[in-house]
Amino acid sequence: MKRTRPSLPYPIAFVLLALSACANPSSPPPSTDDPATAEKAKNVILFLGDGTGLATWHAASVRATGDSQGLYVQQMPHIGLSDTSAASNWVADSAAGMTAIVTGHKTHNGVVSQGPEGKRGEKDGQTLKTILEYAEEHGLSTGVVTNSGVADATPAACYAHNNNRDEWGKTFAQLLEPSFGDGVDVLIGTGYERLAEGCGELGLDIPSGLEKAGYLYVQEPTELTNLPDDAARVVAISEVAHQSDFDLPAAVRVATRILSRNPRGFFLMVESNNHFKEADKSIEGAIRMDQIVRETAETFAGTDTLILVTADHSYDLRMPSGKGKTKDIFDSIQIDGSHTGEQVPVFAQGPGAQAVQGFLRNTDLFHIMMKAYGWE
Repeated sequence: MKRTRPSLPYPIAFVLLALSACANPSSPPPSTDDPATAEKAKNVILFLGDGTGLATWHAASVRATGDSQGLYVQQMPHIGLSDTSAASNWVADSAAGMTAIVTGHKTHNGVVSQGPEGKRGEKDGQTLKTILEYAEEHGLSTGVVTNSGVADATPAACYAHNNNRDEWGKTFAQLLEPSFGDGVDVLIGTGYERLAEGCGELGLDIPSGLEKAGYLYVQEPTELTNLPDDAARVVAISEVAHQSDFDLPAAVRVATRILSRNPRGFFLMVESNNHFKEADKSIEGAIRMDQIVRETAETFAGTDTLILVTADHSYDLRMPSGKGKTKDIFDSIQIDGSHTGEQVPVFAQGPGAQAVQGFLRNTDLFHIMMKAYGWE
């Protein structure tokens, strides 16, 4: 007798269907000229909201718009949920979480773009080539922009390989002597004092090292507005009182302007650290990130550019109680200050974005970007 396959219970079927559709059910389906139908991506922009899980996006939307689905990212045509686990822990740190996204391999917490046979601070693992390094080998321009330290775990996972995320000097040295290609073309971020200390322990002088490697070095953020027209390789490292004080929108504009000059295309990773114990800084960081994504999407509208927005891990920001439906939610937010292991949203548009649907592994995001470029 022929067996019929049992149907999914209604609630499960509904959730899976909803995840494969746009977050706003009233939005029209993508038109036939949607860039997601393009054969290949020329550019890929990966927006990484550090610690920005579903609860943070929800709170940001409520705070910014008075609606739970009012952000730009929530209107992007392709949305899924991504696992965030590390090789040996359900709850990842930024090193393991970002390694999975940019290499397609899981590793242990604290390890930066090396395989799981390595051990933090004791033994190197296999060098895992990153999406940025593949882009370098294909002749694309590459960039990393962050409101965190330029050698911290998330940006480091794009261009360096280290068994200990805390070794900023050793990480930064790999910017000057890259494993693949000629290195990141544009690096903009913070953390100068800690980086100078780490580099000093290795006898590495930041300005002279960058000059020798062919970079234009900028320490004051205001100098970014006065770069020479032909500037192609730029490193800007500033020191800010708090990461929320860093002008991330301006840095992204500078980076995209420089990288767009390459007719072959580019890869850019933009990190916004949005997980702090202060509810206002976490939520306002996510709101600001949403605005940056919107502005960037408008800038590259009609081009073969894949825009992918996700997180390396989630965070324990919660709204356990509320005072009615008001935008004034800060007093209702609870934060204990820990990473959490639940899945995080992935928002996407552009060539290859149609692969973002349903439940994904964090390692899947690497392959989505590689396939978008036509390299897999």
